Amino acid sequence: MTAVDDRPAARTAPPADLLRSTLRRHAAGVTVITVPGPAGFTATSFTSVSLEPALVSFYLSATASSAPAVRAAEAFTVHVLERGQEELATRFARSGTDRFAGTAWRPGEHGTPLLDGVAAWLTARPVLLQPVGDHLLVVGEVLAAGAQGGEPLLHHDGGFGGFTTERPALG
Repeated sequence: MTAVDDRPAARTAPPADLLRSTLRRHAAGVTVITVPGPAGFTATSFTSVSLEPALVSFYLSATASSAPAVRAAEAFTVHVLERGQEELATRFARSGTDRFAGTAWRPGEHGTPLLDGVAAWLTARPVLLQPVGDHLLVVGEVLAAGAQGGEPLLHHDGGFGGFTTERPALG
């Protein structure tokens, strides 16, 4: 008996377009990353790297308006957004505007802006900045963190949504 591959045939498209359309199917948590300046941007490329030492990473377009501030920063703060903060995510994704205008924030201990009302945050010091393709990989060692909870804000297929965990009843 021969196995039949019933997956749809791959589309022929330029690699960047094919990658973009494929990755739109991957849901990702939404963060806003801030650095001294103040400067900041929305990112869905945030991830943990290591527990010992505590390392995290994100990617940023090498030509992004925030890239020079990120390269010069001695610290960055990642803000994990919660459902209901779609406007904040959109504001920090928009180019050519003052992203901090109308945003509630305060200066953090390490000089980074700390946004109010987010589900969680962490501040890290960069330990690696590495060009990768048309992006910059930033790896940082965690210095401080905090969490308040809340339903996470997710980005999927060009839009925002949420996720609620269903926990079994204990009995």
